[in-house]
Amino acid sequence: MKTFVTKPRPEKREWVLLDAQDQVLGRLATRAAILLRGKDRPTYTPHVDGGRGVVVINAEKIRTTGQKLTQKIYTRYSGYPGGIRRRSLQEMLERFPQRVFEHAVKGMLPNSKMGRRLMTHLRVYVGPEHEQQAQLVVRNQTGTKEEGRRAKDEGQAKMNPKPIASDQQPATSD
Repeated sequence: MKTFVTKPRPEKREWVLLDAQDQVLGRLATRAAILLRGKDRPTYTPHVDGGRGVVVINAEKIRTTGQKLTQKIYTRYSGYPGGIRRRSLQEMLERFPQRVFEHAVKGMLPNSKMGRRLMTHLRVYVGPEHEQQAQLVVRNQTGTKEEGRRAKDEGQAKMNPKPIASDQQPATSD
């Protein structure tokens, strides 16, 4: 049996829509990072960009657990004396909600050219409207187990409708 290695060649990229409403920040960022790298595919190769593009909507409605809103601090430094700037997660969500998600995903990608290239395939939007409607192939994939079970159950219900007993008549709408 030979090992399959993905060749670095241009492919048509699939785009996935993730809705951040009422999702936990770290869990959704993990899902986005896995999709960007292509780790959800059997053809994953570390040095090849074989992942999908990710569109995230409703970034301002993302949830956090514990006391992170007040205790998590984002720090940046201008390079000048006295140039250190700090903002809490709550301030960041009020001013730049898309940056919070981008920062979380960037920390989960490799710190290399590959990571920077993968970040170009992440689009984060405040609100439900976005500009990538034409590129989307897979819509509303959140990756939660509960939604997967629900979709699976609904799919089975469509494939196997409940049989009607011979003494019952199907309901008619008048």
